[in-house]
Amino acid sequence: MSAPATTDSTVMSHRQVLEALSGLLLVLFVAMLSGTVVSTALPQIIGALNGSQTQYTWVVTATLLTATATTPIWGKLADLFDKKTLVQVAIVIFVVGSVVSGFAQSAGQLIGARAFQGIGVGGLQALVQVVIAAMIPPRERGRYNGYLGGVMALATVGGPLLGGLIVDTSWLGWRWCFFIGVPVAVVALFVLQATLKVKTARRDDVKIDYLGASLIAVGVSVLLVWISFVDGSFAWLSWQSFAMVGASVALLGAAVAVEARAAEPVVPPRIVKQRTTALAILASVAVGMAMFGGAVFLGQYFQIGRGYSPTEAGLLTIPMMVGVLGASIVSGRLITKTGRVKPYIVVGAATLVLGFLALGQIDHDTSLVLVGGAMLLVGTGVGMSMQNLVLAVQNTVPLKDIGAASSTIAFFRSLGGTIGVSVLGAVLARRVEDHITRDLAAAGIPVGGAGGGNLNLNVLPDAVQHIVRNAYGDATGHIFLISAAIAVIGVVAALLLKPITLRTSLDLAEDKPKVDVAP
Repeated sequence: MSAPATTDSTVMSHRQVLEALSGLLLVLFVAMLSGTVVSTALPQIIGALNGSQTQYTWVVTATLLTATATTPIWGKLADLFDKKTLVQVAIVIFVVGSVVSGFAQSAGQLIGARAFQGIGVGGLQALVQVVIAAMIPPRERGRYNGYLGGVMALATVGGPLLGGLIVDTSWLGWRWCFFIGVPVAVVALFVLQATLKVKTARRDDVKIDYLGASLIAVGVSVLLVWISFVDGSFAWLSWQSFAMVGASVALLGAAVAVEARAAEPVVPPRIVKQRTTALAILASVAVGMAMFGGAVFLGQYFQIGRGYSPTEAGLLTIPMMVGVLGASIVSGRLITKTGRVKPYIVVGAATLVLGFLALGQIDHDTSLVLVGGAMLLVGTGVGMSMQNLVLAVQNTVPLKDIGAASSTIAFFRSLGGTIGVSVLGAVLARRVEDHITRDLAAAGIPVGGAGGGNLNLNVLPDAVQHIVRNAYGDATGHIFLISAAIAVIGVVAALLLKPITLRTSLDLAEDKPKVDVAP
């Protein structure tokens, strides 16, 4: 009987692990930074490109959508091909997408380039965790996940500050929000070439479920397009709604059927059906909404709703960064010490709900101290739950399935973020439009004076600017109340998780080959 696939981790010293981890964390930081660095700059970017609120949302959604759709494929490829090569391919795709985004001349071009960039982001988000899982036993992984969570925290909330500084620096400009990550990604490429050594068992019967992945991507895309335009371009009860929702349901239903029969499904039913994985998926959707929605719409709230500069808006998001960073590191070390992960996930999910409820109370003149306290709670909730949900799942599957299991969780977390940003963006756009229309009418100003949805407030008269800022400031709280309601699902899922004690070996004991002893 042949032995299962193994890695070089059995002979890698702690120093070698840290060297390889440095390159992985560097590239993960750049991948996540590509999404968060534009969150603060988006009002300026969309204004410069004469874009609308819908296009504002889609600049973020396009990247999340392609990253979500390709993450399971990358994870499956990691179970079949050389992990190091795959990471390097993903870096190259990311770099090309970043350069093209930086040269975009219209909002439509930017959305397309960001969609291509998302393919590389999806690969990096999935593959980094897969490689770490192949190098480090679950019990020890808690400590390293603290570093991983810290890097993700720095990118998630530190990105808006960097984006603000870039936009406010006259000799740089918003295009450098996309260019800034290119040299760092190239450095990471060479670091990984020199330090990363992970063996991969090669298989001849490789079958990738491209059909299933395509059906999922198209089905979700149709649903998000409908969410973006319903109640604006057409009514909820209209033939367009029935056609788009019906098509989305049919496509996703076909995807489920294909996945059930595929030899190598991108989202393996045997993994999704496991209790821990299924519950982790539900909780990950809530965390995804927090991680992406918070960064995207808080930046817009501070700039358009409160009138702060991009740099000031970035500085105002620091409480969230502190929460994610501190909670990630502290919970990671405590998990390594105790071997228990469920308590931290439960507390994190509950803290996330409290943070969203607090953010749901904000308006255009809420005290910044209260807003900062609410962001701290949200950040703490994300830090205690995001990486630990992946860790819980990795602890319950054999090593041969870690790639598929890790990418499945990343897939649903990104899907939650994608749908969350799209839904919250659509709700925000509708409420802002209603507020602006009502207040313009009350002030005796023609509705056309709002600028046709253009987010470049500098071209608007002072009186209209005041109305638009108040509309954004007052409407933002409502979307976080929706987030709080959805985050409750994460609390329920976390409570239903079975108590988990992290194993100290790389693989499950029962999955090790048995040796037949002759009588």
